[in-house]
Amino acid sequence: MKSPTDGGLPRAGLADEARFIRAWFDNPMATGAVSPSGRFLAAAMARHIDPLGEGLVVELGPGTGPVTEALIQRGVAPERLVLVEYDAAFCRLLERRYPRSKVIQGDAFRLSETLAGKIDQPVATVVSSLPLLNMPDSQRLDLLADAFSLMPPDGRFVQFTYGLASPMPKKPKGGHPVVAFTSEVSAHVWLNLPPARVWIYRSGTETVVKTRAGAGVILKLKARADRMKLDFRETRDRVGNEIRLRKEKTALEKVILLEEHASRARAKKLRDR
Repeated sequence: MKSPTDGGLPRAGLADEARFIRAWFDNPMATGAVSPSGRFLAAAMARHIDPLGEGLVVELGPGTGPVTEALIQRGVAPERLVLVEYDAAFCRLLERRYPRSKVIQGDAFRLSETLAGKIDQPVATVVSSLPLLNMPDSQRLDLLADAFSLMPPDGRFVQFTYGLASPMPKKPKGGHPVVAFTSEVSAHVWLNLPPARVWIYRSGTETVVKTRAGAGVILKLKARADRMKLDFRETRDRVGNEIRLRKEKTALEKVILLEEHASRARAKKLRDR
């Protein structure tokens, strides 16, 4: 399949990075990340969606559309996709890129209300790129319960996270009622920076089997956590350096323009004498 385009130009790369950086500076709690999901992570999320299934696939927080693109590459018909995005600029971008999909500007944490009167088919799956770890336990579980209420019993909620633990808490703080769900988790997507995992939630109660981890397992988990912290710092520093270099380039371009303008003005004075 040909590379997707936006107005005739490739739509991946620095342009989307810049959009995410700007959105993150405007509202870091809502955006949650300084760059879009990588294609390996997006593909890992899309693998858990049945491309030939019935019902809508609702994507929460699509941003610039990397997961949306992976879903379409997976074989999900664009007409099945409902993209719920809070940021108005991202919504306009998504409408241009995916004209056959439904783009809804609204609050994903009030999902039933946001979708009310705007969809006319049942929801089969919810795919989320929301920054859940920035949110309190009660808000995460309310979202999950709301999503389950829109789906049949076999529906699934797909969420990625950079953390080691499930982004949907089993034992929420503050006495919030526990939402009955089962879960499974993918292996780490090491080619994403920082590395991430994909969690799949279904409605129901799971049997928890307690095991005793040996010292070797604990050391491996600690090493992975340290590696993730290092990768995150490297990504943060890379983005910081890009922002600094762009500022320096902009400042230099302004100086060059001013010098050129002054030079033309001097030349004009000499001609007029």
